[in-house]
Amino acid sequence: MSRMLLIAVTALLVTGCTAREGQETAASGGPAASAAQQQASGPGCARARTGYPQVDLKGATVGFSQSEKEANPFRTAETQSVRDEAATRGVNLLVTNAQSDLNKQISDIKSLLDRGAKLLIVAPLNSDGLQPAFDAAKAKQVPVVTIDRKVTSQPCTDYLTFIGSDFVEQGKRAAKQMVKATGGSGKVAILLGASGNNVTVDRTKGFKDGIAGTGLQVVAEQTGEFDRSKGQAVMEQLIQSNPDITAVYAENDEMGVGAVTALKAAGKTPGKDIKIVSVDGTRNAVQLIADGSYTAVIESNPRFGPLAFDTLEKFGKGDEIPQNIVISDDEYDTSNAAQKLDNAY
Repeated sequence: MSRMLLIAVTALLVTGCTAREGQETAASGGPAASAAQQQASGPGCARARTGYPQVDLKGATVGFSQSEKEANPFRTAETQSVRDEAATRGVNLLVTNAQSDLNKQISDIKSLLDRGAKLLIVAPLNSDGLQPAFDAAKAKQVPVVTIDRKVTSQPCTDYLTFIGSDFVEQGKRAAKQMVKATGGSGKVAILLGASGNNVTVDRTKGFKDGIAGTGLQVVAEQTGEFDRSKGQAVMEQLIQSNPDITAVYAENDEMGVGAVTALKAAGKTPGKDIKIVSVDGTRNAVQLIADGSYTAVIESNPRFGPLAFDTLEKFGKGDEIPQNIVISDDEYDTSNAAQKLDNAY
């Protein structure tokens, strides 16, 4: 009887582990971020230039500072990608979350250093304000790789490199999709991202540059803070003050999904009488495209884990790494959303 019980318990434990592993894979599933073929030229960054000591990645303690709460699918996938890659490489990973508080992110990074982190991956909350944290890392000769938002500090001096998308290009690609969907005419509302970071500025610039010279007119723009509920609330206001809006550009999917809810409540038919284009690549938004309630999504791949650790490993070996590493991003529209749904996050 005891042997049968042992077998049953063992099977249960194995099943539980398998289920957890499946959840982790699902959270960060889809193609990992990869460097685009074309990269800007310029001086690179190597240990010989910084004077930092060599750190063997395997077995090293690496700190990851996440900027925002993981209710946002982008953040959930980003953190899981870093966790998965750390486990694959045998890294001792320490993770903090700033909960959208800049002062907390500075404290988090200093705490990671105090806990023995020899390498850092940072997803900055804002483009400005992290210099005290970078100074603390530099004082301890700890290399810092930044991902997904670009900071105004100096690469290869305050931090090693930035890994992320070309946000201006994302805006231009969103504009191209909008022109295609609207025939190049109509009234557009822009749901702006959070202030204080280059993502919002660049995605706005790219979109406006992309629709210049067409019949598309921006009639309203207001921040939704990259948040679904705030995006919904802003859309509710905008559709009342601008009932003739025919298109919405949301600077992330969460705001776009919120806009869909607001438009439906107002008796509109998103995806048909009001076109919606956004940036991210979340499963919720891509599913809406497949269902006919959304127009297009420009991907912003959050799965930085493999590329971030590859970069730290190369730097540790003495290789020169670029000061900016731009990744390749896909896009989704009515022609491919259903087929590519599993690539979304």
